[in-house]
Amino acid sequence: MATMRLQKALAQAGVASRRAAEALIAAGRVSVDGQIVRELGTKVDPRRQVIAVDGQIIQTEDQVHYALHKPSGVVSTVRDPQGRPTVRQLLRSVPQRIYPVGRLDADTTGLLLLTNDGELANRLMHPRYEVKKEYIATVRGSVSDSALERLAAGIELDDGPTAPARVRRLGKSAGATRVSIEIHEGRNRQVRRMFAAVGHPVIALHRVRIGPIRLGHLPPGAYRPLTPDEIRKLYQLVGL
Repeated sequence: MATMRLQKALAQAGVASRRAAEALIAAGRVSVDGQIVRELGTKVDPRRQVIAVDGQIIQTEDQVHYALHKPSGVVSTVRDPQGRPTVRQLLRSVPQRIYPVGRLDADTTGLLLLTNDGELANRLMHPRYEVKKEYIATVRGSVSDSALERLAAGIELDDGPTAPARVRRLGKSAGATRVSIEIHEGRNRQVRRMFAAVGHPVIALHRVRIGPIRLGHLPPGAYRPLTPDEIRKLYQLVGL
């Protein structure tokens, strides 16, 4: 971890977004090696200097970024009060304090990113950046062209209309249709609700892509570190 601006160090440690970190510094709530710092351009080395917010020392770690193939029945949290298996347990050999970037429903499978890079995670989840996510949905019935057009144009849900989506029919089998759908919103169970609204309840849902990151042939329950090129593309995507 190289020398960097203080607000960036706070953001990467997951303390706050970079803008909120700047407000903490300006308010005199941040100290470096025991001295209050108010200058936003201050450079620090988090590995060698003690950084604290309101007297609480922040824990800095080398940044790590992983792609996980989440299986069904696993919840997208670090811990679960109901005792269900969590995605963090699948990465128990990773020593850093990592967190999932967004969530997948317990019964949804596929690509999930986990990281301790707080600023990147915040931006990937923020609606402003419209990070596209592609799912493969297996739904009941034969999906008509008109239903696909409705999904593409946007569906009126109980929490408001959805943004336009990119959809294409992949194939049919007995009593079901496979559809690729790409959205950039992150509402609760959004894809399932969209298909239900056009009369085709989801049988199975699988996420295959987040922005430039693809699941590929990663087996269920397995994970891998993102490559430097993939990390660079994510940073470019959200303007970091």
